Amino acid sequence: MSTKPKTDDRPDLMTHSIPAALQQVRSTLRKAARAVGRSDEATLIAVSKTHDAAAVKQAIMAGQRDFGENRVQEAEAKFPALKAAHPDLVLHLIGPLQTNKVKEAVALFDVIHTLDRPKLAEKLADEMKKQGKSVPCFIQVNTGREPQKAGIDPADLSEFVALCRDQLKLPVMGLMCIPPADEVPAPHFAFLRELAKRHDVQGLSMGMSGDAAEAVRLGATHVRVGTAIFGARPTPPQS
Repeated sequence: MSTKPKTDDRPDLMTHSIPAALQQVRSTLRKAARAVGRSDEATLIAVSKTHDAAAVKQAIMAGQRDFGENRVQEAEAKFPALKAAHPDLVLHLIGPLQTNKVKEAVALFDVIHTLDRPKLAEKLADEMKKQGKSVPCFIQVNTGREPQKAGIDPADLSEFVALCRDQLKLPVMGLMCIPPADEVPAPHFAFLRELAKRHDVQGLSMGMSGDAAEAVRLGATHVRVGTAIFGARPTPPQS
């Protein structure tokens, strides 16, 4: 009796080439930048969450240097050895940061994209002083005002920027957003760009695998791309 192949045996997963995928993503982003007359290139962050060190090494060998992780604990298990072997790697924290993980995050990450509340800002400022390290931060803005999603409400952004930049002296690099999954992302990207201009910050962390090119056309300085580079996330084995 024949049986269906297991999900992990699908040809598209077995033959996925990370170097080829990287080349394709870079080409797409360059074309998007040229289409709107941009001479600069957005920083491509390869989101390696749930993918192992072997996959990251493939991307490194293809010239990728910026990587994004969602969880401090996973990054701690994966990246210290990689960063020791490749000192020019830049590691971005793109997932929510708990205050009890701030010490580890400041020690390991080079950029934090999810600064989203006063208590976290205070903890980060204190820990950066203790470690003598300045870690650039993006303020996460909840552009869709979704109650279940992290991020500063746009109406509260002025006060929060003043707290972070003026009072706590945090190195605020820019703004970040994750548009609602069921809405067209372009208006959110344009809104974030306007907020950045209004608050005199340059960085715009926006755009993922499905909408990175659109984000670049609307001014993204950093895009966070996972699936388009690494393929489908590994599924945990079933017992």
